[in-house]
Formats: sequence, structure tokens, C-alpha cells
Amino acid sequence: MDDLALARALHVLAIVHWIGGVSLVTLVLLPGIRRNVRASERLELFEMIESRFAFQARISTVLAGASGFYMTHQIGGWERFASSDFWWMHAMFGVWLIFTIVLFVAEPLFLHRWFKDRAISDSEGTFRIVQRMHFILLGVSLVTVAGAMIGVHGGVG
Repeated sequence: MDDLALARALHVLAIVHWIGGVSLVTLVLLPGIRRNVRASERLELFEMIESRFAFQARISTVLAGASGFYMTHQIGGWERFASSDFWWMHAMFGVWLIFTIVLFVAEPLFLHRWFKDRAISDSEGTFRIVQRMHFILLGVSLVTVAGAMIGVHGGVG
């Protein structure tokens, strides 16, 4: 197996783990907590479960970013960023950048504190906002994954 094939496999595995986890949080965890857990208990349960995934998501986003950078460098693909035909390259970088900023900057600096403070005073409203944001991020992520798969296999760009 060559290094590019290994990088591609690592990249896909990282994306499957990361976006699959976002899907689980968005489509299963948040709706389940909102429907079945008392407002006074939601924050503790969500933080217990989500904190384990956040650590794993940080690892997955680092692996996805490093392997994506490596593959782009190895194939000499930097010029693709100058062409709208390769919109999916821009989308992959954009989605990765958003999640990286959220996981490594926003969450530790202010987002976690904002969520906790707001959930204590307005659990329903806070979880509704968080679920809506997760839906948006998941939707953009899935469009990006689909576009990248089509693009990589010659359908776009």
C-alpha cells in the first residue's frame, strides 16, 4: 500500500467518525434528551455524553485535516482551490475550519460556558438553539461529503 492510499483511508475513516458522531448527536442524542429528560437533568446528561465525543472529534478533525493537507500536497492539488469547478475542495476546507474553530477555540474559550449558563436559565430554548445549529452543520457537512465523493470520482470538477 502506498502512502497516498494510506492517507486517503485515514482521511475517510476520520470523516466517517467525525461526521457520523455529529449525526448521532444531532439526530439521536439532542432530540432524545429534549423529549425524554427533565429540563433540570438535561445539561448534566448532555455534557457527560458530549464531552466524550468532543475529545474524539478533536482527534478526528486533526487527522482529517492532516491527511487532507498531505494528500493535496502529494497530488499537487493546490491549484484546485483557484477553480470553482472544485467547489467541494473549498467546502471540505470550510467545514473542517468551522469545526476546528468550534472544537479548539470557541468551545474552550466561551461556547461551553455560554451553553452551561444559558441551559441553567432556559433549558428548552438553549437545547433548541443547539439542535438547530447541529442540524445546519450536519446538513452542510453531508452536502460536502456527497460533493467530495462525486468530485473525487469524476462527476464534478
